[in-house]
Amino acid sequence: MTVVGPFGLSVRDQALEADVQTGLAGVEAGLLEATKSEVPFITEAAQHLVRAGGKRFRPLLVMLAAQFGDPYAPGVVPAAVVVELTHLATLYHDDVMDEAEVRRGVDSANARWGNSVAVLTGDFLFARASHILADLGPEAVRIQAEAFERLVTGQILETAGPRDGRDPVDHYLDVISGKTGSLIAVSVRFGAMMSGADESVVDILTQYGERLGVAFQLADDVLDIASDSHESGKTPGTDLREGIPTLPVLLLRAQAEAHGKQEDLELVELLDGDLADDALHAKALALLRAHPALERARRDTVRYAEAARATLTPLPEGYAKSALIELCDAVVHRAG
Repeated sequence: MTVVGPFGLSVRDQALEADVQTGLAGVEAGLLEATKSEVPFITEAAQHLVRAGGKRFRPLLVMLAAQFGDPYAPGVVPAAVVVELTHLATLYHDDVMDEAEVRRGVDSANARWGNSVAVLTGDFLFARASHILADLGPEAVRIQAEAFERLVTGQILETAGPRDGRDPVDHYLDVISGKTGSLIAVSVRFGAMMSGADESVVDILTQYGERLGVAFQLADDVLDIASDSHESGKTPGTDLREGIPTLPVLLLRAQAEAHGKQEDLELVELLDGDLADDALHAKALALLRAHPALERARRDTVRYAEAARATLTPLPEGYAKSALIELCDAVVHRAG
């Protein structure tokens, strides 16, 4: 048994391990090639986050989904490069919107070179992804375009907030379905499609990716509050300090509004205050860790992960299916 990919995914078959490792190595080479430019400065900026590393979660999903067809088909690795380039491009843009200073343990592109360079570098990565897509056929272009539209729509919905009368939790689930679920769904869809898997398999894996993507983001929400920095790889309460709405906070607000308990209202007031103050931030984090809203968020994470797992039931048994199931378990484990 060898551990590969994010969250210590274990692969129990040597042939599958070899396929995944070879595919991911091809993706790394493809990422470096796709981020080269005749202008050295563009190469430096475009490769900034590539070289910083990352889980390569989406390329891993492409490789596993390709096992349901021909994993050596020529479109598999390029499709994995496309989804990772798209993901990286969104990180450049996200860091500008969030005014982030650090990404993957290094200075963010906007902190290092300014917002304009960061935005334009993200655009450059989108352009390179589109160039690769053109060689994968019009259907791949259409699928990627639809996913990108959903991704951008999710970001706009997050920025605009819920419309009057809309449940903020339902609104948030729509946001993360677009921002996170769409590209993870495309990852498994591309892997299956490029490998020539049956259409029914492609559909099943697409649904799996959508649900897994939501669970993945909800686990991040829980981690932001519940984990220490060693476990999560980032400072606890980062989203909290920046005022980014996450599921535990939204559930707390809903409970405070519905029942009006004094301690809930006081915690909401604390969250609405200046959490740049370290003492107030630590107090808010401690209170949220002890609040039932955090456990409810964990249960919702488990629910989406179990729905993703159940989606896989019709697929033939095998090591690839087992690995996809284990990813569901790993997401739940991350959320505690």
